[in-house]
Amino acid sequence: MRQTKLFIAGDSTAASYPPEQAPMAGWGQLLCTLFDARQVLVCNEAKCGRSSRSFIAEGYFDRIRERIGAGDYLFIQFGHNDQKPGGGFTDPSGSYPETLARYAAMARDQGAVPVLLTPVERRHFDAEGRLLETHGDYPEAVRRLARELDVPLIDLCLSSRALYESLGPEASKGLFVWLEPGEHPNYPDGVHDNTHFNERGAREIARLAADGIAAADVPLKHALLPAGHIQTS
Repeated sequence: MRQTKLFIAGDSTAASYPPEQAPMAGWGQLLCTLFDARQVLVCNEAKCGRSSRSFIAEGYFDRIRERIGAGDYLFIQFGHNDQKPGGGFTDPSGSYPETLARYAAMARDQGAVPVLLTPVERRHFDAEGRLLETHGDYPEAVRRLARELDVPLIDLCLSSRALYESLGPEASKGLFVWLEPGEHPNYPDGVHDNTHFNERGAREIARLAADGIAAADVPLKHALLPAGHIQTS
């Protein structure tokens, strides 16, 4: 049986974290637990602080191109850092979709299957308890590009919003790195982070990604473990 490689190109919300940063975790770090490891190898290349543009400029794009092959998959999720002023900034009406299209073209050139993902939502509720949209025009740019390129789409922005709203302003903190002083040795001063997930949150977002695989009818769905099963090694 050939083991399919699933590469993830993305930012800190998907990245893998070392033990000294626990309980912080990215959804890409936990995605492997949802697949039959005999069939799928998750290669999480997501890097903290990178936009779609800086990921290319710093050589991570080429690192994937050198290893991806026929029958493999490339999951592409950027947006958080594309919004920020500076060298990584991309315009949702121009350079952002143009840059994402380079990832899709590279995957196809290598015989692999590109999959576009909208950026996972941040946890920001207003005073009335309504979840705010924080990515502006970026998610819609991804949706439009997926249609134009006929690429499978996993709408993590939409599904993560639904998850946070179902939990509400207080309970949704349990998905993120929200720690009080002295609560965890890695964060002695505490931290209130509305962007980065703890292990529970990363696992929940990974499950949303798995649901998206099935909903988009991506053939990888056949390698997903049955609900309730988790791959541990």
